Amino acid sequence: MIAHARSSARLLLALLCTGCTLITACSATPTEGYAATSPFPSAYRSVSVPVFRNDSLLRGFERDLADALVKRVEQSTPYKVRSEASADTILRGTILAVDLVQLSKDPSTGLANEMMVRIRVDYEWVDLRTGERIVARNGVECSALFVPSYPAREPLELGRFAAVEQLAQELVSAMQSSW
Repeated sequence: MIAHARSSARLLLALLCTGCTLITACSATPTEGYAATSPFPSAYRSVSVPVFRNDSLLRGFERDLADALVKRVEQSTPYKVRSEASADTILRGTILAVDLVQLSKDPSTGLANEMMVRIRVDYEWVDLRTGERIVARNGVECSALFVPSYPAREPLELGRFAAVEQLAQELVSAMQSSW
């Protein structure tokens, strides 16, 4: 009976400590501590995501990036993806370069052991009602490794997919409010 009372007292004390910690850690404004609000600006409800212009020599990355951005915006933000005519904002940009970088090669064959897909973009997120830039960044770069050599024999598409997904994550993360 005494052991049960001690166990209940410890549990109650732990719950009180946790509650006090949460109360003192949370804040209505993010500049004063943690906030339980969305990190995305609430002034907007929708975003248009057109296909980025592709100035690189490798084609198809622009469509892959558009697909990845639409999915990431829908699953990670409170915004809905809409056409430019009905959206509050637009996320647009240019793929400046897509490079395949050889990181290592087999000394006996000279073939690539490890390769990297590197994508560099300029982009901006613009409020379509006012024309003001919300976020604009130049030279944002993401890369992903793939191993085309034996035994892995990973195709270029694997590195391409990983680089595009990482870039989409980077761009959508930049849509969060600046604290």
